Amino acid sequence: MAQQIPRHIAVIMDGNGRWAKERGLPRREGHRAGAESVREAIEACTELKVDYLTLYAFSSENWKRPKAEVKALMTLLERFLKDKADELNEKNVRLQAIGRLNDLPKGPLTQLHKTIEATAGNTGLTLILALSYGAREEIIDGVKSILRHVRDGLLDPAMIDPDVFDKHLYTRYYPDPDLLIRTSGEMRLSNFLLWQISYAEIVIADKLWPDFRKADFHDAVAAYAARDRRFGAL
Repeated sequence: MAQQIPRHIAVIMDGNGRWAKERGLPRREGHRAGAESVREAIEACTELKVDYLTLYAFSSENWKRPKAEVKALMTLLERFLKDKADELNEKNVRLQAIGRLNDLPKGPLTQLHKTIEATAGNTGLTLILALSYGAREEIIDGVKSILRHVRDGLLDPAMIDPDVFDKHLYTRYYPDPDLLIRTSGEMRLSNFLLWQISYAEIVIADKLWPDFRKADFHDAVAAYAARDRRFGAL
């Protein structure tokens, strides 16, 4: 029997800072090393023919980090988006993004839009970057959107159900994740896709994100394939 492949994989890329600390390096070096694991994750998903890959790249809480680290992360993001555009096109990868994107500085935001536009015609893997993203903020924004539709007479409150609510979330164009991977051994969701992962399978990897490579990604998918997904049924 062929291996069951998740249509949508979401990843909490945790451990960049600890990876750098263990090596006596600045935290920004951990983030740079983590970018290589992003490349390998994209390659793994392309090989496995996964349709969607969502990466928790920068949370709404990350803005609270020291200004120097935030600036370094934004610089790395802008460079990644610029340098990887051709590679994404070569791999037929379409870039998308979710979150409160307008909170991003002008440089990274402009480059994000350019790379999204440059890859819009690709038909392979859809890579979704969660940027300035928080699940609680997403749910609040979804509620506000529904309230506006009700106020404007576009939505009958009696018609509101989970399917309607889905259509007001950042992720309305994508299916829910089938598999959530978290690295660094931490056992928490960190305000990531709380609505969407209701029935996702979860794989916790002990490796820090910069050490999590293509083989580890394949192992996580194999663990997913071995599970019996019942979605609350028997």
